[in-house]
Amino acid sequence: MAEVKRYTGTGRRKSAVARVILTPGKGNITVNGRDVNEYFPFAVLVMDIKQPLVLTNNEEAFDITVNVKGGGFSGQAGAIRHGITRALLEVDKVNEGKEDSYRKILKAAGFITRDPRQKERKKYGLKGARRAPQFSKR
Repeated sequence: MAEVKRYTGTGRRKSAVARVILTPGKGNITVNGRDVNEYFPFAVLVMDIKQPLVLTNNEEAFDITVNVKGGGFSGQAGAIRHGITRALLEVDKVNEGKEDSYRKILKAAGFITRDPRQKERKKYGLKGARRAPQFSKR
């Protein structure tokens, strides 16, 4: 039996980590064993996840299996998008320097760079990361 080609990518956003596996298929996306539309409550997040596939014209080319942990829905969606982008770069390794490479398309859209913004830690003596206790003159 022929070996099925698998492409993997790890995506991160806020405190979410997504492991993405691309296999040639019909465009099905499974997140933690459930369909993507069932897993995410908002259609905007599903659209966000599919952006790298739409830009590279691969909506129907791959079946995507995702295992995601940590964070909330928005962070998980961003992590999945980042993971899909990395896996697509692995798919297109041979065309890397060419004009129509996935890397140029995805880099221009800003999907390759990991979003570094994290929640700032709470400091002692303060109510939050920066919020000071209310000041009372008397």
